[in-house]
Amino acid sequence: GSTGSDADHNGADVKFAQMMIPHHQQAVEMSGLVLKADGVEPDVVALAEDIKAAQAPEIELMQGWLEDWGADDGGMDGMDGMLSVDQMTALEGARGDRLVALFLEGMIGHHEGAIQMARDALDAGSSPDAQELAGQIIESQRAEIARMRDILGP
Repeated sequence: GSTGSDADHNGADVKFAQMMIPHHQQAVEMSGLVLKADGVEPDVVALAEDIKAAQAPEIELMQGWLEDWGADDGGMDGMDGMLSVDQMTALEGARGDRLVALFLEGMIGHHEGAIQMARDALDAGSSPDAQELAGQIIESQRAEIARMRDILGP
């Protein structure tokens, strides 16, 4: 444990990490599809890079907590806002403007789900580390939703 506050957590904190890890992993995967595509406008590329850069270290952080807390990584799926297998397949097969639209629309819903999970963690959790991360997720993902809506336009 990096903080020595291993004991100071509860089931809500464990659930938050177990749910947020696969949720973040999907966002990183979605961003990767945009980053390897050709002809995506720079503002969308920058957004995908920012999402990946923010969420990859958060995944490692939460995996570390679960290890410290003696909890497994849950293997949970189907959380708030996650894309279905069909939606991911559509995203993987899309190109150009269609890829960008599917990415932005999918990621807005995805972020909204993460914000809700983070709010639940703030309400019910007790780990100071998890509380801090939940607050950061709400703040950063709200800002990213605003950027995505801006890119999508009216």
